[in-house]
Amino acid sequence: MAGEGCEFEKTFTFSCLPSKKFTFLQNREMLSLLMKWSMLGRLSAQAFSFDQSFVPYNSEKFAHCFFTDSNVISSLCKAETRAWVPLEKPIQSVKVEVVPCSKVSIDLFDPIYSCGIVRPSGHIVKCFHEVYPDYDELRQMLVDEESEHYPIISPGERQEFLFRLFKHLCLGGELCQYEETIEPYISTTKQIYKDLISVQKDQETKKISVVTTVLKVSAFNESGPCFPGRPEEEEQTFAYLIVDPFKRHVTLFYHIFGIGDF
Repeated sequence: MAGEGCEFEKTFTFSCLPSKKFTFLQNREMLSLLMKWSMLGRLSAQAFSFDQSFVPYNSEKFAHCFFTDSNVISSLCKAETRAWVPLEKPIQSVKVEVVPCSKVSIDLFDPIYSCGIVRPSGHIVKCFHEVYPDYDELRQMLVDEESEHYPIISPGERQEFLFRLFKHLCLGGELCQYEETIEPYISTTKQIYKDLISVQKDQETKKISVVTTVLKVSAFNESGPCFPGRPEEEEQTFAYLIVDPFKRHVTLFYHIFGIGDF
């Protein structure tokens, strides 16, 4: 969905939450992995509060107000996040995709362990590739629809935020050093997901469910697409707004594909 202009009956306003910390940006072991995967300094998250009730059908309005809010713009354009300078030009429209987010466990990944992608030791099986000599069955399953292992994850589960997050980490950044075993990908996915997603327990059924809404977002100014990148750029440049409607918190979770400083 796309929005033209911000002509809404009421608007959301946002305030930065600098005290909000994310484990994956603090934990030394995870920072080391992000460096190895060429994502350190390019994968990050920033939290904000907002002042109106959020419901998923308002996602377009919410995202547009986010990217045009003065507090958001000033926070994202600070020196330590120089990638966000394009937001200094007024955002005219947004594109929003509501991403399914219902998983409360990592059972989704169970088929990976039983189909020949991973050995009993946890090592990822290598496979022949004319261009990439270190190619493996895991990455082939993630990106190649012709792979014999591609169907082990259903189309619906591939849309889930948990699986998208796992895929982003496995593919990594521009100078990614890929893992020999699957455990670092699984454990890091689990921790980031835990950092970003909120759940609640039904007092009667004791069932745990996700209360977070995840929005994949991109923004456009007068020159065209500007955030987080242009359509022709690498798929590993992405941005999500992760909304907790009860706390009225939203996290911008993003990665800018590339090398070195912005």
